[in-house]
Amino acid sequence: MPGADRLSEARAVLAAAEDAASAYGLGSADPGRSGRERPAGGRGTPSSGSGASSAEPDPHAVARKIVLRQLAMGPRTRRQLEDKLRDRDCDPQVAARVLDRMSDVGLVDDEAYAEMYVRSKQETKGLAATALRQELRQKGVADELVDATLQDIDPEQEKEQARALVARRLRSMRGLDREVQTRRLAAFLARKGYGAGVSWQVVREALDDLPEHGRD
Repeated sequence: MPGADRLSEARAVLAAAEDAASAYGLGSADPGRSGRERPAGGRGTPSSGSGASSAEPDPHAVARKIVLRQLAMGPRTRRQLEDKLRDRDCDPQVAARVLDRMSDVGLVDDEAYAEMYVRSKQETKGLAATALRQELRQKGVADELVDATLQDIDPEQEKEQARALVARRLRSMRGLDREVQTRRLAAFLARKGYGAGVSWQVVREALDDLPEHGRD
């Protein structure tokens, strides 16, 4: 899929960027290998002795290192990276320039992120479009990108996804009263983002097929 292709390309660029980071001397911005970056806004604590000013890390280099570390752990939206840089006291203008550059080379791509996120959450958690929309917005993906990503979701495919969820859930509900099963399954699907109409239809069909609820 296009999103997966862009993501693969971005990861390749990330590997190259990490090599470039070493060439730029970004490793020296992590003094004492303490595992914590200095503030990326150029407000680091001055070193004692002569030549202290030359030891001050470049704020852009530190910001790049923070972003690369975040991306090495997994894809991130631009807003997530902005939040991380703000938490590390990065100057907003520095953050914007670094993230603009990362976007230019494909390391920060909210469209690719949204496509990957939707596909992953559908496969692993069975989330419906409503839940996916809410989660993408919480991660800072723009509404127009969210709409474009979700517009291709097939309602029938989503219904089949709901049926699979109900079938798995029912395995732990055998022997319960039908009303209890109905209520719990409908609530379960609602948490996954499925609308009431789809939920009640899928649940009713699943329960009708159970021998324990069959007609005498």
